[in-house]
Amino acid sequence: MKKSAVVIGAAYAALIVAPVGAQTYPAKTVRIVVPFPAGGSTDIIGRVVAEQLTAALGQQVIVDNRPGANGVIGTDLVAKAAPDGYTLLMGGIGSLSINPAIYSKIPYDPLRDFTAIIQIAQVPNVLVVHPSLPVKTVKDLVALAKANPGKLSFSSSGSGSSDHMSGELFKSMAQVDLVHVPYKGGAPAITDAIAGQVSMTFSNQPTALPHVKTGKLRGIAVTSIKRSGAAPELPTIDESGLKNFDVSSWVGVNAPANLPRDIVTRINAEIIKGMSATAGRERLNQLAFDPVLSTPEQYAAHIKSEVAKWAQVAKVAGAKLD
Repeated sequence: MKKSAVVIGAAYAALIVAPVGAQTYPAKTVRIVVPFPAGGSTDIIGRVVAEQLTAALGQQVIVDNRPGANGVIGTDLVAKAAPDGYTLLMGGIGSLSINPAIYSKIPYDPLRDFTAIIQIAQVPNVLVVHPSLPVKTVKDLVALAKANPGKLSFSSSGSGSSDHMSGELFKSMAQVDLVHVPYKGGAPAITDAIAGQVSMTFSNQPTALPHVKTGKLRGIAVTSIKRSGAAPELPTIDESGLKNFDVSSWVGVNAPANLPRDIVTRINAEIIKGMSATAGRERLNQLAFDPVLSTPEQYAAHIKSEVAKWAQVAKVAGAKLD
C-alpha cells in the first residue's frame, strides 16, 4: 500500500496550501449524479462516497439517479452543468469509454467535457459457463468454439455493456464465432446462463462468484490483467493464452470540464481519506471491487486509454447502436 500512502500524502499536502476557493467550498448542497438506476454497484459506491463527503465537507452531498440510454442521459446532464463543484458524476466504463465507441452520436465528449477527479475502484468480469459445457479452461473453450462455429452463445446485460464488449473482445482475439444474446439487465442474463439457455456469459464478478461457489456455473477465468483478490484461484484470460486481454469495469468521480484545481484536489483528498478508512475498504470488499484511489492525472490517463481501446474493439466487432 506504499503507493496509496504517497497519494494520500500528496493530496493532504495540496489541501494544506489550497487557495481560499477550496477552503470556502462547498457553501451549499452537492449532488452526485449516478447515470443508472438505484441498487447497482455504481449507485452503491456513489452513496458511500456521498456519505463520506457529507461528513468531510460539512455540507449535504446527495445522490441523484438519472438513468437512461446506457448512462448517456445522466452523463450529459453533468457535462452541461456549471464547473463549480456542486454537480459531480459517478463515471464508469460504460458511460465514458464504451458509449462513445458504440453510438454514432452522443451529446458529450468523454475527454473534452469532463474533469477527472479520481478513479475509485475496478472489478473484473468473470467468464463462466454452464456446467454441462465440456470445458474447464480458456483453451478448451476456444477449441470447442472453433469446432462448432456459431453454435455457442453468450449472454450479456445489454448491447454495449461491459459484459457484451468482453465477449466481443474474446471473439476477436480468439478468432471464434459466438452468438451474442443481449438481455435487459444482468439478472436475466445470468439466470439464463444458469438454466443452460446460453452457453456462457462474461458476468460482473459480484454477480458471478456466488453462482460459481454453489456450482451452478463453472468459473473459467477473470477478464482483468491480474488475478482478482476475490477469486485468486481463477486464472486470467491473459495468462490462459489470449495475451493482453484486459477488461475491468471501473468507477470514478468526474465533474464538468474546467473545474478549479483547488476543488479537484480537495475532493480527491477527501475521497481517498474516506475510502482508505476501514468502513470504505470493507464496503468495496463486500462489492468485490478492488480499490484504486488514483490521482486526477492517473484517472484522466486511464479514461483516455479506455476510450481508445473500446473504439478499436467496436470497430473490429462492428458493434454500433443508433
